[in-house]
Amino acid sequence: MPKSASAGLLLYRRSPGGLEVLLVHPGGPFWAKKDLGAWSIPKGELEPDEDPLAAARREFEEETSCRISGEFRPLAPLKQPSGKTVYAWAVEGDCDPAAIKSNTFAIEWPPHSGRRQEFPEVDRAAWFPLGEAKKRILPGQVGFLEWLEGATG
Repeated sequence: MPKSASAGLLLYRRSPGGLEVLLVHPGGPFWAKKDLGAWSIPKGELEPDEDPLAAARREFEEETSCRISGEFRPLAPLKQPSGKTVYAWAVEGDCDPAAIKSNTFAIEWPPHSGRRQEFPEVDRAAWFPLGEAKKRILPGQVGFLEWLEGATG
């Protein structure tokens, strides 16, 4: 396992218009005004010696408050522009984006103010058709959507 690695779930569902995927938008001030190319699959850091699928399921629940079960299909890991490797599994299921509750993180904000503020790791989630999801997701994760399109299309 690479030193810098994350694990996550690509949750998808079938709708009359085709496949839709659940993406999350990162919380906090750095991402507040970013939209296209800023969304992600729910994912997070792997702990040392943690099973990647267990980490993906844990992170999904922490970021969305949804517990997902089903057939977890492993996807090819993707190395991100930052050098981090993301491990992911596709799983068919459902989660209500309006009901998500995310864990939080604390940072000094505004910078150099000496004040620490808490922000949600995820400030919103939404279902997107695959075409729209490809515009919204971080460029380094587009490969997960392309795999899903090829595997189910």
